[in-house]
Amino acid sequence: MTSYKIEQRHLTHRGRAFHFVSYEGRPAHERRGESELPPMWYLMNEGKRLPVMPHLVGQDAAEVEGAFLRWIEERIDGPVAVVPVPAPVPVRARRTRAR
Repeated sequence: MTSYKIEQRHLTHRGRAFHFVSYEGRPAHERRGESELPPMWYLMNEGKRLPVMPHLVGQDAAEVEGAFLRWIEERIDGPVAVVPVPAPVPVRARRTRAR
């Protein structure tokens, strides 16, 4: 039996630091109603971990980091909001009375 090796990745994206850690999977526990979890990558944030994607042993590092960046773009940064600019209101010329 081989032991699971935890991996870590540190990325900086748009000036923000991100720390990802892989954790070993967990077998199902029927009494507790918990389903099986595969080995996963998690984003570590303020003492909590957010699941990101399955951890595949031997996956190319560039591929993993690319997937992390896409995840950050989709879930952390979000799409860039496009705010419509209202059309300018035409200004009517004021008529002046002749005196």
